[in-house]
Amino acid sequence: MNLTDAEWQALALSLQVAGIATAVALPLAYLAAWTLARVRFPGKSIAKALIQLPLVLPPVVVGYLLLTLFGRDGALGAPLGAFGITVPFTTLAAGIAAGVMAFPLIVRACRLSIEALDPKLEDAARIHGASRWRVFLTLSLPLSLPGLLAGATLGFARGFGEFGATIVFAANIPGETRTLPIAIYSALQSPTGDEAAARLVTISVIVAVAAFILSEWLERRTRARLSGRR
Repeated sequence: MNLTDAEWQALALSLQVAGIATAVALPLAYLAAWTLARVRFPGKSIAKALIQLPLVLPPVVVGYLLLTLFGRDGALGAPLGAFGITVPFTTLAAGIAAGVMAFPLIVRACRLSIEALDPKLEDAARIHGASRWRVFLTLSLPLSLPGLLAGATLGFARGFGEFGATIVFAANIPGETRTLPIAIYSALQSPTGDEAAARLVTISVIVAVAAFILSEWLERRTRARLSGRR
């Protein structure tokens, strides 16, 4: 399959955006998942709903909200603009859109993994003198690693395939914000773009399938390693 330079560029940009978005969202999502799974606080149900909101809102609505938030007069855009930082219609905007759309999936996978942990194991470790941080780093985090890996893979795949929020918040700028899904959309707008669209769709399917296969492989290896330690 021969891709044009522009198509390789769109593929590389999608991988870069999805990778950075996942790397940034993953620790924040794990923290949110741990808080939802282990901490009692007022308004917890509202927090859960807000975190899951990008899954049920149309992606273009999420993109519009991000554009409003980071726009010239937005709550975040105005102070950033004072330092000469412009977010909308940049590669950074594409990364933020991908991260926001992937965040709920990562949180859910991590939360389910954390909730499956047996609190008695952690209690036993603390009884034997282990600090909370040591229990977390040597017990809780390793045991929840399968969920963390699953969340990372789901987040990467979601970020890689993000379209609606990205095109609203980051636009369609070749070489800067034209990710693979937007490149497919652009190709379909051309009367002669069917062949290019088919190539890009094939690449998208291959990357998505590879991501899920890698997730299953990593999860099996992690579970097998953890089982061997018990």
